[in-house]
Amino acid sequence: MRNACVLALTVLAFTRGISAQSDVPTIRREVRSAFVWGEDAPAGALSSTIRDPLTGSEISRLSHGGIEVSSRIGFEKVSTSEVGEFLGYTTTIVNDTDSTISVRYGGSSIDGHLASPLSIVHGDKNFNDSKVKRSRKIVQFERLHCFTSGFLSSDNFFSGNASSEAFSVSPRTALTVSSIIRDPRNYSIRCSWEGCYPTGTIRYDVRVNSQDYVFVWPGRSAVYCGR
Repeated sequence: MRNACVLALTVLAFTRGISAQSDVPTIRREVRSAFVWGEDAPAGALSSTIRDPLTGSEISRLSHGGIEVSSRIGFEKVSTSEVGEFLGYTTTIVNDTDSTISVRYGGSSIDGHLASPLSIVHGDKNFNDSKVKRSRKIVQFERLHCFTSGFLSSDNFFSGNASSEAFSVSPRTALTVSSIIRDPRNYSIRCSWEGCYPTGTIRYDVRVNSQDYVFVWPGRSAVYCGR
């Protein structure tokens, strides 16, 4: 961050301000405080990167005022017979303050394309397999290897219509929450001798109280956690 950590985040960056129910989208502008990973300021948040000791995957971390937010990203194919990828985020919020804090979903975008979290369902007796196969907004937990393998945490979810739900983090405790999106682009994976990775730039925002913590990844930072 440079000398100021206040960004004007508009509806063009995140999904809140766009009403999909109207023929003409309604644009609502918001100005709120944001910390962006990699842009440190003396009085702002501090960015750092650590490695998961078990998987070796990269974890980005933002710390400010007794609150630490860390996140990592993975991807897997939608299926062997369908074009597309799922991108999954796991974010841990550590509250080392004396007050309870709230955590909400902020938004996701890939090269400027907005992407909302999918609804995550479990394959129990009420599970409608055909409905999930027909919908691009629903995904079954048991079919996501990034979750079943443990790469992404399954403790809590930002999921579909419940993405605006607020989680509470008590003083001196931590919360881990995950979300998964479908890459809105087709043929977004590029392969080379180094491996296959998503292209472009991925942005993910989680709001802690009134502060946005924004993580920015080049596509090749995403870890393949599929089968």
